[in-house]
Amino acid sequence: LTSGTTWHAAGLIGQLRATYNMTRLAKYSAELYDRLEAETGVATGYRKCGSLAVALTADRFEELRRGAAMAGTFGLEAHVLSTAECLERYPLLNADGVVGGVFLPTDGQADPANIALGLAKGARQRGATILESVKVTGVTTRDGRVTGVETECGPVAAEYVVNCAGMWGREVGRMAGVDVPLQACEHFYVVTEPIAGLPRLPVLRVPDECAYYKEDAGKILLGCFEPVAKPWGMDGIPEDFCFDQLPEDFGHFEPILEQAINRFPALENAGIHTFFNGPESFTPDDRYLLGEAPNLRNFYVAAGFNSIGIQSAGGAGKALAEWMDADEPPMDLGDVDIRRMQPFQANKTYLVARAREALGLLYADHFPYRQVATARGVRSSPLHERLAARGACFGETAGWERANWFLPSEAAARGEVPEYRYSWGRQNWFDYSAAEHRAVREACGLFDLSSFAKFRVEGPDAEALLQLVSANDVAV
Repeated sequence: LTSGTTWHAAGLIGQLRATYNMTRLAKYSAELYDRLEAETGVATGYRKCGSLAVALTADRFEELRRGAAMAGTFGLEAHVLSTAECLERYPLLNADGVVGGVFLPTDGQADPANIALGLAKGARQRGATILESVKVTGVTTRDGRVTGVETECGPVAAEYVVNCAGMWGREVGRMAGVDVPLQACEHFYVVTEPIAGLPRLPVLRVPDECAYYKEDAGKILLGCFEPVAKPWGMDGIPEDFCFDQLPEDFGHFEPILEQAINRFPALENAGIHTFFNGPESFTPDDRYLLGEAPNLRNFYVAAGFNSIGIQSAGGAGKALAEWMDADEPPMDLGDVDIRRMQPFQANKTYLVARAREALGLLYADHFPYRQVATARGVRSSPLHERLAARGACFGETAGWERANWFLPSEAAARGEVPEYRYSWGRQNWFDYSAAEHRAVREACGLFDLSSFAKFRVEGPDAEALLQLVSANDVAV
């Protein structure tokens, strides 16, 4: 247990996510960990220290303020702070360039390995059997349904199988013929020597500098989500990679450290106790993979947690258990449902290219309509070149290159190009899109639907079914 990435995880317990249901799951994780030590007797190190995110740009502050407003509707306490108020919460912060911040008082931190061991102890107390150091060699199926697993100690019959294999999840999925698109990346942090006089501090995030800071036992853990990541294990994760770390790459981490010393001046004279580089797995869209495989009944997946596994695990486990019990999701889990993924996304070349960007996107500005830049051009419409010639600006959905808007010829003549210029206000394409809307409303428009799914519905009940699911009258 914990030998993959859990043992070296930073242990940040944040709760605010991009949607209501994802926040519900993260809040449940925090509530579970808060009582876990009392229930099991395993010290988890959980404490509600709060978290502070600071903005160095007006755009980032706008994003943080929107998140704080959303938190209020989700029942999560959040406070928008001025620069001076950020310093009150975090007196060791160099506030140069800080525009403002958001403080969430109920966020916390914990020891991830002991949380896992506490959950395991609680499971054993309720009758579960946990077999460690037993290699799974295959997954057995019959008639489109999972029937168990093969192990080096013999077969295990099972009505349900859950792939929680972390960074090995892609390989375990292959045993069952299920695509589990995730890719390990190198993830860096340093832990300082004890810093004299260091007070108890909230978790600090400075996303504009790709960094997070965690105070623990008088030391600072400084980690990062750099813009261009380093994929690892492209030829598979070694079987014996257990409680291991990857080679140091100080040159890769040094730009983050230089900014951090400026932002947190106490680091300048602090010795580095540990320089750590370990793998974390990431998915093509930075959202984890949860739920029943689309092509194998009763084979479930919970993997690819994009470095937020600890804060997500409690809620994800609860949702998965309820899903298995009721044979349907307990809430709208479309954000993380594995069925959103396409088979081609398990392709190694695609995953490696996307993973370089995906890790850094966790701390990038999350502008509306933001498009990924890597692993593009996987699927194109037969009309793609014609649309491009007409000034199309393409976005990506499920690998398809789709024309999201068109640059008018007069704008092209002025030297403009069909590309997004992101902002939290009206973006550069707004007027162009408005003209397209007016054309369709008032005259006529042509839509390329190559990227849309098509269903053939046949049989004596076809019309009745289509009447049920269609908005229009199809009995014609």
